Amino acid sequence: MGGHRPPRKQKNHRCQRGQPSSSGDPSMEGRSLPSEYDLDQESEQPTPAVQLAMWDFGQCDAKRCTGRKLARFNLLKELRVNAGFGGIVLSPVGTHCVSREDYPLIKQRGLAVVDCSWHRLTDVPFAKLRCTAPRLLPWLVAANPVNYGRPCELSCVEALAAALLICGEEETAHLLLGKFKWGHAFLSLNKELLKAYSECKDSAEIISAQNAWISKQQNPQASNILQDEEDKDEALSDEEADSHDSDDGLPPLERNFNHLKLEEAEEESESEESEE
Repeated sequence: MGGHRPPRKQKNHRCQRGQPSSSGDPSMEGRSLPSEYDLDQESEQPTPAVQLAMWDFGQCDAKRCTGRKLARFNLLKELRVNAGFGGIVLSPVGTHCVSREDYPLIKQRGLAVVDCSWHRLTDVPFAKLRCTAPRLLPWLVAANPVNYGRPCELSCVEALAAALLICGEEETAHLLLGKFKWGHAFLSLNKELLKAYSECKDSAEIISAQNAWISKQQNPQASNILQDEEDKDEALSDEEADSHDSDDGLPPLERNFNHLKLEEAEEESESEESEE
């Protein structure tokens, strides 16, 4: 008997070289590849005008951490503990408040925040954070669900947005707050304060505006009385200016107080003669 070779089985190549096959991935069945329009839409997502970063020490609830949410949206970069940052850093160890004079450095090197719990500040190794320009935030009220209504206990997104608004970077601040349902509440609660801080040119003016606001809140009755007196003075000055206006275009004449005393003396003498 002669040898007989069985026929070879031919392999059936369903996909050609250079074409992707979805047979190995069941999740891709029925799905189409992203179109050029979808890629353009992703590339057109708004991005911060300045570099934003965060040190995360894992002390907050991951589900409620605003910093991690911003990181998921690629709006900020997470830093390692031993990583340095050359821009402005919002940190409790700062000695000056952030102000408009810091904006050039923020524009050039960025803005960072330390994400930690307000109740565990002693556990944070601030000495290991290599930053050249730590800054404090002035008095502001929190609007986040965890610390709503509490002064100075801001979340990461509130701290970043506040610093950006104070420095005049409003577009990026609104971009960050827009990722949270309660973001508009932070702006509403601190509208007057943020406006006052944004008009200050340096840290000293920030502190003065802060202290004036706190004093006003502690003594609302005194501030209202002072405001009423200022309004009355302005009204009286306006009435006097109107009464002294002349139609000849010349400036109003000054009142002659010596002449007024003379008229009063004549009136007194006339009244005495009539009584006699």
